[in-house]
Amino acid sequence: MTIDKSLKRKGRLARTRNVLQRHERIAQMKTDEKWVEGTGPFGLPKLRIVKLVVGKKKKKKTAEPGGKDDKKKAAKKK
Repeated sequence: MTIDKSLKRKGRLARTRNVLQRHERIAQMKTDEKWVEGTGPFGLPKLRIVKLVVGKKKKKKTAEPGGKDDKKKAAKKK
């Protein structure tokens, strides 16, 4: 039975998963050079998934002569 469109959530599969499918594990092992050709696809070891944490970048403050910061400081001094 399928799920109605109104009940589906957007971006449901866009998040990171903690379980890989068999073909994804084999591909990961090939990139890590742990896959031996001729080995069967059954009984594969569990692989660690690296989760990327995206953080907010901090803005760098630059002092520009005659900029907004100088005007605010001058107004505070008066």
